[in-house]
Amino acid sequence: MTEPIDSASTTLPLMQDTLHDALPNLLHEVLRDVERQIYPSATLYVVATPIGNAGDISLRALHTLSIVDAVACEDTRNTGHLLTRYGLSKKLIAAHQHNEREVAETLIRRLQAGERIALVSDAGTPAVSDPGARIVDAVRNAGLRVAPLPGASAAVAALSASGLLNDQFYFVGFLPAKAKQRETFLFKLKSVTATMVFYEAPHRIVETVEALTSTFEATRHVVFARELTKMFEEIHRCTLAEANAWINAEANRQKGEFVVLLEGAPAAGDQDEIEAERILKILLQECSVKQAATLAAHITGQKKNALYDRALQMKADSESH
Repeated sequence: MTEPIDSASTTLPLMQDTLHDALPNLLHEVLRDVERQIYPSATLYVVATPIGNAGDISLRALHTLSIVDAVACEDTRNTGHLLTRYGLSKKLIAAHQHNEREVAETLIRRLQAGERIALVSDAGTPAVSDPGARIVDAVRNAGLRVAPLPGASAAVAALSASGLLNDQFYFVGFLPAKAKQRETFLFKLKSVTATMVFYEAPHRIVETVEALTSTFEATRHVVFARELTKMFEEIHRCTLAEANAWINAEANRQKGEFVVLLEGAPAAGDQDEIEAERILKILLQECSVKQAATLAAHITGQKKNALYDRALQMKADSESH
């Protein structure tokens, strides 16, 4: 019997050769477009950097980092290492959550002198659950220009691969560290209908999962996106009822940085439907379809005909099993 051909393994070397041959010309053309754009002086450039894979940086970001006068960054060691990987070296200014106000004043003076300054965080898009928002606010209030360079975002990456069907999302970020504060905070989110996006560190992921399962309905779907874009990336979707067992099944599942997505509450109309179905299910155990629909209409205020049709379907489904 002939073994199946692994198309990926047979075509990959050929594709790599083709790309290596074509890449210099392609990059030259794209870089020409990048360089044609105007990069005003006296501007703060908010630059997204990779969340794990160094290849996830845009050519425009690299060009901007090469022309700015300085880079304001969350951690000078991390950013220095990142710039070195791209063959860049720049004056680095530490700008973290403990010194944002003071640094903002320094940056504003330099911007007013006509410099270009880049603002980056350790990973991803600055000012999104990372330092930078106060700096951007201060620079804008000073009447200076802020230009975003979009790129990697852990929240958006996780949402795109989640399969959760919702056009809206609610970005929460990191939950409070203390149990009581976390419990109170989560309780306020119970009625949020949008997909909720949480960030979590490995040493707190088990506590967070326990808090979610004790606050929200067990039937809600949850997505764990761990180590996104890195070698051991893992994306797992399950119900909250299954979440504790999954996260505790293997020690490796508690390692790395997490994005946790939680399915939102049903919309108001959906909640009415769920409640009507629950009532019909109870009534059908003791009443005829017609009686169940009549009583459910009185209880819920919904139309009897629609409830009758639903009750008929529920009765047929139960008899078929």
